[in-house]
Amino acid sequence: MDFPMRINKYLAHKGHATRREADTLIEKGLVLINGVRATLGSKVTEKDTVEVKSRTLRQYVYLAFNKPKGVITLAETKDEKDSLSYLPSDLKRLRLFPLGRLDKSSCGLILLTNDGRVTDRLLNPDRNHEKTYEVTTKDDLRPSFAEHMEKGVDIEGYTTKATSVEVLTERKFRITLTEGKKHQIRRMVVAMHNEVKDLKRISIMNIKLANLPVGGYRRIEGKELQTFLTSLGL
Repeated sequence: MDFPMRINKYLAHKGHATRREADTLIEKGLVLINGVRATLGSKVTEKDTVEVKSRTLRQYVYLAFNKPKGVITLAETKDEKDSLSYLPSDLKRLRLFPLGRLDKSSCGLILLTNDGRVTDRLLNPDRNHEKTYEVTTKDDLRPSFAEHMEKGVDIEGYTTKATSVEVLTERKFRITLTEGKKHQIRRMVVAMHNEVKDLKRISIMNIKLANLPVGGYRRIEGKELQTFLTSLGL
């Protein structure tokens, strides 16, 4: 983070509240900087101590998780291993949940949070938020594969939205979707007379999987988090 920083931006970076929520807390006199009540526009440095007096304030947590292939996103029983099983006990206590799902046979980026405000804003297809995947097929891609996929594919009476497709190798491509029908990519590939061998999600909006190890997680914070929340209207 770059200091000095406005107090509302600082609280947003730390995941305590959105900037608007932070302004409300400040106006109510619930935010202290070095023991002194903060005012709108107050700035903090690395050496300052910030305290939020409101007991009703919930600290939101946002995680990027690299789901392994063969693991379900969210188990219905405690006997099954799922994405949350990979987290340490202190994070499990926060009642995190996944934003959307990935098939058991797929791998890659899953977002975990305890912020219920994000769910509809991210998953509603009318909002057109981008999710990108890398896909390996069992057979070589046809010459017209990308063109047909980009225009939209008929899957059992539904025509998919126009999308972006980049062919990487003879049997691998990258696709960006703004919707999420059940098994959509797999069904699109079948409609193109092929079959998916491996599917990995590599990004959700501005959140990238990058070099996150399989089964590993990292916190989403700072500028990355602020960009994500702002894009969702929070």
